[in-house]
Amino acid sequence: MIEFVERKRWLFLGLPFTFTKYIVKEDMITIEAGFLKKVENDCYMYKVQDVEHTASLIERMFGMGTVVCYTGDTTHPRLALEHIRNSRALKDFILKQSEEARMKRRTVNMLDIGSGDGDEGEML
Repeated sequence: MIEFVERKRWLFLGLPFTFTKYIVKEDMITIEAGFLKKVENDCYMYKVQDVEHTASLIERMFGMGTVVCYTGDTTHPRLALEHIRNSRALKDFILKQSEEARMKRRTVNMLDIGSGDGDEGEML
């Protein structure tokens, strides 16, 4: 089983002095946050609908990036893995694993973008 474990980092020098840890497995994304009060939040991989990678100038200078997952999860519809190393590889991993998880569960979403068969645009 492949597993990514990354810590949220400060933008200054990319030091991992925050108390947020991201654990990405083949079937689930887990965010552990907090020092005195630990909060753990999970999102199943099959709920991830789209993934975005961003990297500001400062993040690029220190070899970091942010991965944003748009999900069907009720607690985190926009799940951001902020200021992490190996962000591009993590984005590719999440995208691939989310597609495989949807295929396993047979929950593939198809968009109907129109086939041109409708009468909506016809003029008399």
